[in-house]
Amino acid sequence: MSIKILYVEDELFLGKIVKETLELRGFEVVMESDGADVIRSFEMQQPDICILDVMLPNRSGFELAEDIRKINGDVPLIFLTAKTQTEDVVQGFKTGGNDYIRKPFSMEELIVRIENALRIKKDNPVVIAGDTINIGRYQFHLNKQALAIDGAERKLSYRESELLTYLYHKKDQVIDRRELLNHIWGNDSFFNSRNLDVYIAKIRGYLKEDPSLEIITIKGVGYRFVL
Repeated sequence: MSIKILYVEDELFLGKIVKETLELRGFEVVMESDGADVIRSFEMQQPDICILDVMLPNRSGFELAEDIRKINGDVPLIFLTAKTQTEDVVQGFKTGGNDYIRKPFSMEELIVRIENALRIKKDNPVVIAGDTINIGRYQFHLNKQALAIDGAERKLSYRESELLTYLYHKKDQVIDRRELLNHIWGNDSFFNSRNLDVYIAKIRGYLKEDPSLEIITIKGVGYRFVL
């Protein structure tokens, strides 16, 4: 069964080249060029991975990523863009992106990144055993990927669940930053490192209702999750 890619690109000439090259490599590619059509296409096609240009007619790739994450917290998202500022990279990760490729790019690089994103998803399945663990005042429902406190429940994304699970199992230990990156993202690249910063900030925000919980940054080393 071939891997289905939802590819969103408004530069039609570039899009045609990328689509045909990916199809020659055995991928099934559904291409959209207008941001307004993407969510409907995503729901209909249920792709295995999405490749999103950032600057699109009607809706940006960042906006689309946020909506896709509300529908599916697990599907890998790769941004393709000419934007080169660090804040653009950070925004991409904040909206749920797994990787970020700057234009111009080589097809070999794109294919390797697609394969890597799919491998990480396969090698790091969502934990469904063990039902619930108590983290301070919170109940972390592993099978539902949800964090609950005082009757309120927050749905977590796949990456957020993986990160919180790892922090919990390594509680009160010093966790090497590189170890954490390799476990959650598969490598310790610059882009994944920035992604980790964003996700740590998210988890801290989710746990703020219980002041006894703290994720301590150990400069130059990593983190310590204190319960």
